[in-house]
Amino acid sequence: MEDIAQKRELSQPELAAAGNAIGAVVYFSSASENTSRFIHNCKLQDHGINVYRIPLKPKDPALNVDEPYILVVPTYGGGTAKKAVPVQVKKFLNDPANRAGIRGVIASGNTNFGEAFCMAGDMVAAKCKVPFMYYFELMGTQTDRKKVTQGVVDFFTNRAAA
Repeated sequence: MEDIAQKRELSQPELAAAGNAIGAVVYFSSASENTSRFIHNCKLQDHGINVYRIPLKPKDPALNVDEPYILVVPTYGGGTAKKAVPVQVKKFLNDPANRAGIRGVIASGNTNFGEAFCMAGDMVAAKCKVPFMYYFELMGTQTDRKKVTQGVVDFFTNRAAA
């Protein structure tokens, strides 16, 4: 019997790596654009990292990624676990082909959420069985951007050397 599986159309990076890509970051940012500003200020593409954005609007074409990536996820819900992971991120990860590429999680949050600060990162890391690598508040600081950029580059460089 002929295989009639539907082919996934792969998405192009929002920010393509300069030269050969060593890895990727997939992120979600709400209308506030805090996470987007953080990612853009890291300039990961200058370090060989492809950057993909999970669409904000449900009617936008789905994001389909086929390379190893680190997920950057903001925490929603004001401290409520049930609402911590954005619906768009859940939808992205519910695609088995997308979920297969996750290698780690970085989370953003608001310290006003108390113990639920960056809870989305904890939840995704546990569910996908990958490390929770780093967290930052809102748009992050210059120190956060440096640590995340170096951490992402080191992660993929060390992975390639292994």
